[in-house]
Amino acid sequence: QVQLVESGGGLVQPGGSLRLSCAASGRVLRINAMGWYRQAPGKERELVAALTNSGSTNYADSVKGRFTISRDNAKNTVYLQTNSLKPEDTAVYYCYALVRDRATLMRNYYWGQGTQVTVSS
Repeated sequence: QVQLVESGGGLVQPGGSLRLSCAASGRVLRINAMGWYRQAPGKERELVAALTNSGSTNYADSVKGRFTISRDNAKNTVYLQTNSLKPEDTAVYYCYALVRDRATLMRNYYWGQGTQVTVSS
């Protein structure tokens, strides 16, 4: 199996910053893509940022210029640097990874358990 463990969420004032981390472990042969979604109360889950193996990135319009996604391949970890946070960024943030299992050689999407980000004064 593959596990994704997130960290870095919390309570921050408007204009503040947080760095979210998501580490993949277990039967990881190769990670093809990693990224972040978020879900606010009463809203659908939305893509925040995505990063492919080739280095291509994709951001939601609402976070462009404020959030940056990056990856440490040696640690199988993806980061989301969030700056200039706004109250509307409040949500549970979930990381995902498209992983090839070294035991089965199958590719599957895996999800983290979610980390709460609350932006409030």
